[in-house]
Amino acid sequence: MPQGQPSVVPDDGLTTRQRRNRPLVAVHTGTGKGKSTAAFGLALRAWNQGWPVGVFQFVKSAKWKVGEERALKVLGASGEGGTVDWHKMGEGWSWVQRDLQGDNSSNEEKALEGWEQVKRDLAAETYRMYVLDEFAYPMHWGWIDVDEVVSVLRDRPGQQHVVITGRNAPQPLLDFADLVTEMGKVKHPMDAGQKGQRGIEW
Repeated sequence: MPQGQPSVVPDDGLTTRQRRNRPLVAVHTGTGKGKSTAAFGLALRAWNQGWPVGVFQFVKSAKWKVGEERALKVLGASGEGGTVDWHKMGEGWSWVQRDLQGDNSSNEEKALEGWEQVKRDLAAETYRMYVLDEFAYPMHWGWIDVDEVVSVLRDRPGQQHVVITGRNAPQPLLDFADLVTEMGKVKHPMDAGQKGQRGIEW
């Protein structure tokens, strides 16, 4: 497999191996499809390495069964790779429903509860790979303080990788992250009136 060569070697006092093995914070944002899909791909790679994986879904309904959830749970229980825990904090709220009338206080509380659990797990080094799915939204809406998120991630102990997905990721998070990918929409079946379908969206 070809290996990329960095264009810059910083004068940070680290060896090549130390710099290569630093834990990363990755952000998948933008209006295009594939942010969560790419994050779950990283979870699969982590599972293959034998790492414990924690998935935290901040937006999607607890009733929504995505294909990656079943696949990763089966793999996690197989005893062949790492373990996989899947946590759902949402009650069906999403960026589409955000502008609807109604009380979002319970949704905000759920998001805060989820973030508190993530903080506890980071402090305890529970997982080696964290997927914080749709976590950009609670920060964008002001439910969770982005400066606190950056501080907690900066100070996390050990070798814990974190990938965050969602549209409108706040700029301080983008500035802090090691890897930022913006998914841009060029064309989508919804543009032609086609709703999501099995095997593609879930």
